[in-house]
Amino acid sequence: MSHIGKKEIVVPKDVQIALSENSLGVKGPLGEMKREFPSDVSILSAEGKIKVSVKENSQNKAVWGTSASHIVNMIKGVTAGFEKKLVIEGVGFKAQLEGNALSLNIGLSHAVKIQIPEGVKVKIEKNLITISGCDKEKIGQFSADVRAFKKPEPYKGTGIRYENEVIRRKAGKKAAAAAA
Repeated sequence: MSHIGKKEIVVPKDVQIALSENSLGVKGPLGEMKREFPSDVSILSAEGKIKVSVKENSQNKAVWGTSASHIVNMIKGVTAGFEKKLVIEGVGFKAQLEGNALSLNIGLSHAVKIQIPEGVKVKIEKNLITISGCDKEKIGQFSADVRAFKKPEPYKGTGIRYENEVIRRKAGKKAAAAAA
């Protein structure tokens, strides 16, 4: 039994729900989203609440709670939105917007250009990149793609990291020589 799937999902007044056979559309003040769900999951909407259940003889009960979480994230996305912040650390490292692309100068021989997905907003302030939008999956994937170009290294701490991420620092050669 899914603890998340059993809970009813409350729909705020400013959100509109469009439900068809296996798809759910959510429209709110920040945008709209549509998602397909597996046929094993049934979604019922009544009186400002959504109830997610799984069919009786279904072999795929694992998608029950996942589907409920996706619906909650869709509703939160169109009302409040999602945001991730990346910090660029390093001498000469910088980011800038060029049209619909993010250009990163991160110590390579050339600037890395990353196409910004539709529905994702990017804002840059000095060494802080703020990625925001309605779709939690797009935000998370795009920020992971940006971070993957220059992961933080443990000796100097340079690279691209999440805002609250703690990088475990290593001592380096001096500590190794002192111990020997």
